[in-house]
Amino acid sequence: MEKELQGRIGIVTGGSSGIGYAIANTLEEAGATVYVISRTGGEKKGLEPNREGVIHTIGDVTHFEEMRSLVNAIASREGLDFLVNNAGITKKCRAEEFPMEDFERILNVNVTSIFALCQSAYPYLKASQHKGRIINISSMAAHLGFSEVVPYCTSKAAVCGMTRGLAVEWANDNITVNSIAPGWFPSEMSKQVMTPERKQAILGRMPVHAFGDTKDLGAMARFLLGDGAKYITGQDFAVDGGALAYGF
Repeated sequence: MEKELQGRIGIVTGGSSGIGYAIANTLEEAGATVYVISRTGGEKKGLEPNREGVIHTIGDVTHFEEMRSLVNAIASREGLDFLVNNAGITKKCRAEEFPMEDFERILNVNVTSIFALCQSAYPYLKASQHKGRIINISSMAAHLGFSEVVPYCTSKAAVCGMTRGLAVEWANDNITVNSIAPGWFPSEMSKQVMTPERKQAILGRMPVHAFGDTKDLGAMARFLLGDGAKYITGQDFAVDGGALAYGF
């Protein structure tokens, strides 16, 4: 029986661990060939080896010309069907003390690099026989305010705005553009800002009172890349244990 993403080729950024790693391996399990771009060029120590169809390559998403060349090299072989923009960074610091160079660095990685990669992938996605797909990884921080990570909140709100804008502009170009807003999952980035107090507050902020499994994010990505999602574009999908729905 043919797998649902059999024969599809795509790129996942920031896939050496955490969310990107789970998404890349879930998509490969569904039949896709996945090129992972990360600064390490491989899965991080302690993780299970990637599946056979997950191919790692070294790259920095903020080196735009390098990324354009890399996208061209990947897509010129067999085309390109999807792009998952997952690479992101954050820094914990109060807003009044936040260094402007760090603010600019966060926006460069989390926003500008996504736009540049979408530009580079556009002609190949437009030509995809399966309908080209872009998935941007947003965040709860696109919808909720969090202290000491204001630039991150700013960047993720921008990702949602970019997703909607590209979805509208490219709607007739054989491309859908959606985003996924992860709730709280184990990741290297979340560890940077996690304290016992913040952990307790986070778990109390969602109805299920538990951290998520990154495989659930992979499942959402698989759905958005599949044939059942051809008519879905411009949407942000929260995979968050009900956090955004939680009242008082």
